[in-house]
Amino acid sequence: MISSMESAGELSHLENGDSYKALMGKESWNNGIKTAQNMSTSLMRKKSDPVLVSKVRFQMLREFLANLQEVILGTKLAVLFPAIPLAIAADFYKFGRPWIFALSLLGLTPLAERVSFLTEQIAYYTGPTVGGLLNATCGNATELIIALFALCRSKIHVLKYSLLGSILSNLLLVLGTSLLCGGLANLKKEQRYDRKQADVNSLLLLLGLLCHMLPLMFRYAAAEPGVLVADSTLLLSRASSIVMLVAYIGYIFFQLKTHRQIFESQEEDDTEDEEKAVIGFWSAFSWLVGMTLIIALLSEYVVGTIEAASESWGISISFISIILIPIVGNAAEHAGAIIFAFKNKLDISLGVALGSATQISMFAVRFKKPKNSFNKL
Repeated sequence: MISSMESAGELSHLENGDSYKALMGKESWNNGIKTAQNMSTSLMRKKSDPVLVSKVRFQMLREFLANLQEVILGTKLAVLFPAIPLAIAADFYKFGRPWIFALSLLGLTPLAERVSFLTEQIAYYTGPTVGGLLNATCGNATELIIALFALCRSKIHVLKYSLLGSILSNLLLVLGTSLLCGGLANLKKEQRYDRKQADVNSLLLLLGLLCHMLPLMFRYAAAEPGVLVADSTLLLSRASSIVMLVAYIGYIFFQLKTHRQIFESQEEDDTEDEEKAVIGFWSAFSWLVGMTLIIALLSEYVVGTIEAASESWGISISFISIILIPIVGNAAEHAGAIIFAFKNKLDISLGVALGSATQISMFAVRFKKPKNSFNKL
């Protein structure tokens, strides 16, 4: 069994969603913010050795090299960074478009993890509220940017498939693998999770499903020969989008302000002493802007070459959009969730899978719905 409670009252509190750390009077929030997404990607990081740059005489050069070491070499996925210049060179020299697609997809993997790291660094200076908003916005930056470029290029099928794939990969692949691996690794233990946190995310996903289904059900229910329902369906879709946006804003306020203790990541206290910023605010902000621009460039390559890769590899565009892009884009976060399930920290795994799916369903899909999408369903 997992660590026992001191009384039946504490057990009842835990079953009602109160975290064990809160019952013991421990506080895990500091000037930064530790969400499940932050904790999952932190497993992909490694400490840098300051001795390598301490011998540099010039202070500005020493600080730049220290930041470069933390940002570029401070991840276990640093071996994939060469794919970024290779993708740019492949596009410049007009190499095969499938190669551009593959290299761009590989280059997005470390960038997505580094964006999470940089938002966490900024949160140490801005506080948990602003840091949490920044993390909520950039948490699925790769999927959002790819969807935006697909919308700009009128590739509606890539847009719909990539967002649907992001939701399915989180709910089915990540959550299912986490539960399976966690159960196999802890056969003699009882896995516990915060029911309140899971209920909030599950109800928001249910609300998102209903809002997505309502315009489609109205379109088929009201469809009659000679009757145009496209305009009415579009108005209903916009109304449901407003409802979902208001619900998502309320969810963010609920998560970061009124009930943020529910969404605390359950990490051991011995790691709290190590939680400190390793780079300055403006350095982190500059790196974040730069990496976001690189993500935008690689996302444009991905969207522009997906058809060529599909024809060359003999794989359908729907499979690439639903399966490959979501998995590669958030590989570090997904791997972290599974590793935490192995460590019997199911709260973090649930927070990653349900939280990411909630953000895509309630926030991203609403802003990416094109005007004529109902005519293509």
